Amino acid sequence: MTKRLVYLDHNATTPIHPEVKRAMSEAMDLFGNPSSLHEFGRKAKSLIEKARETVAEFISADSEEIIFVGSGSEANNTVLSMLACPSSRCMCTHKRAVGIITTTIEHPCVLEAAKCLEDRGFSVDYLKVDQTGKVDLDQLKKTVTEKTGIVSVMMANNEIGTIQDMKTIEKIIHEQGAMFHTDAVQAVGKIPVNVRELNADFLTISAHKVYGPKGVGALYIKNGISFCPMIRGGHQERGRRAGTENTIGIVGLGKAIELRKIEMTDEEKRLLGLKAILRKGLEEKIPDIHFNGHPTDCLAGTLSVSFEGAEGEAILLYLDLEGIAVSTGSACASGSLDPSHVLLATGMSAERAHGTIRLSMGRQTTEEEIRYVLDVFPKVIQKVRDMSTAYSRRKS
Repeated sequence: MTKRLVYLDHNATTPIHPEVKRAMSEAMDLFGNPSSLHEFGRKAKSLIEKARETVAEFISADSEEIIFVGSGSEANNTVLSMLACPSSRCMCTHKRAVGIITTTIEHPCVLEAAKCLEDRGFSVDYLKVDQTGKVDLDQLKKTVTEKTGIVSVMMANNEIGTIQDMKTIEKIIHEQGAMFHTDAVQAVGKIPVNVRELNADFLTISAHKVYGPKGVGALYIKNGISFCPMIRGGHQERGRRAGTENTIGIVGLGKAIELRKIEMTDEEKRLLGLKAILRKGLEEKIPDIHFNGHPTDCLAGTLSVSFEGAEGEAILLYLDLEGIAVSTGSACASGSLDPSHVLLATGMSAERAHGTIRLSMGRQTTEEEIRYVLDVFPKVIQKVRDMSTAYSRRKS
């Protein structure tokens, strides 16, 4: 069998869409500083505002509710850091509220920001999830109070793909007067997202998850919500995020979102079909496996699988030798020997978590590639299991 290259790690990052590359290349000629009042600056500024309108329209927001940032991680940190804003010049009504609520399966940038605030004296509560990754709504009802400042709940999980019941969550949060933030990095561009229907106060977007460039994202801030910038020192983004705008990156984000509007619906249907083929094939060819995440409320392109008696890093490396790129979890946690915090939060044992692989498909994934993966995977798992058995025998 001829080795081929198959990329199944789209939740970590996506290849830049050819039309996005073209738009960014053309934008390179408009080098003016968007803050400059002369023609060079005005032309660059017009590209940024066009992208802002595109992003806003895609999520049913107003253009003035969108600010561009350097990444999804920056957006998430910006929202949570507002509770600790010491400036008397920032008229933030929520500064009197010192409570933060998030979940045990959030992206590391949210969890680390929450831990930092906890070390500074803020109250932080972590919502549990069930074995499918769904947030415990009863716990949320008991935990959110008038002292809660912000509740941050990820819309779709990056490791297991579970999509939360966002409307129910929003109602519980707002009944107590707290603000509602959702990290929608894995959701926007994959499923319909409407901020008016969600009634979100803040929402995070990242370009490189939707076939755009790395190093640029967007933060939705609902009109009328008080806000403290994390990066200060300039009037850019209406004073909400200082620093000369990344014109080329923002153009790329805008074009990527424009293309998502065209391609997203058909792509979701196609990926659901490919996931069904992949799941059925793995079940039929490999014994003692377990699928993670919610069976229906799940991203179409995400499949998390645990293999008994096999170590995830070994599986990943052997698949890589066959040209297949997968992940053992979040790209931001790679290099860590600890089992996935997401999988542990669902009640999974550390041993099973260590034997888990995430396969995430995208717009260029084909059925032919999935068939190739199904040919290779059983041999890799058998090899890793045989190695594990041999090692156990030597130890005993």
